[in-house]
Amino acid sequence: MWTRKELKDRAKAVLRNNYWKAFLISLVILLAGMDGGDLEVRKKLEGYTTTINFLPFDVTFAHLAIFSSISIFILLFLTVLRIFLGYSLEVGGRRFFVKSALYEDSSGCFKYAFDGENYMGIVKTMLLRGVQNFLWYLLFIIPGIVKSYAYSMVPYILAENPNIGAREAINMSIEMTNGHKLDMFILDLSFLGWYLLGALLLGVGTLFVLPYDNATKAELYLVLSGKKMCEIMEEQPY
Repeated sequence: MWTRKELKDRAKAVLRNNYWKAFLISLVILLAGMDGGDLEVRKKLEGYTTTINFLPFDVTFAHLAIFSSISIFILLFLTVLRIFLGYSLEVGGRRFFVKSALYEDSSGCFKYAFDGENYMGIVKTMLLRGVQNFLWYLLFIIPGIVKSYAYSMVPYILAENPNIGAREAINMSIEMTNGHKLDMFILDLSFLGWYLLGALLLGVGTLFVLPYDNATKAELYLVLSGKKMCEIMEEQPY
């Protein structure tokens, strides 16, 4: 059984060698939309549209239609960008952290994610995962959150085998996270203090927590996939 301390200690050890490179990769993952980027864009758009009533002129249905059309266009554009660019950027970034955790060559991770068949396999699988997770959120928030943890290993699986097939990757992620979702949620909560501390620095400090978070999640994937379980068992005291 894994513990938060073991994962974080391993992540810190990896980051000692390549923190700044990991920092840049984390920014790419963030911009790709997986770590709240899309949510922030939506918040800005919502804030923009809700201030219409305070504009210094009369708002007509024509104005509302224009603003709505622009908002819808922007959201559609961001969605397309997320699908055809963000998915591969995210998987490439996850591959970097997995390779780093294994102390293997992590160069060319983004090129790997955009190579021919790899690219198509990533886009199809990530799109299916996104659609399924969205449908779960339509039911209730809690089922959506639970499923988001169940599907969370998909990008890491694709980082090592992009042509495994959408159904297979999703089913594998569900199996890997079975019985671990609550612990994964607590693991996420353990970073809350760091993010709150970073927020005190005008929010910029939160960016420096991302490599630590991403490196820890890569360690978690390697444990759940069985690739580091033997090492952890050897470290356990008798």
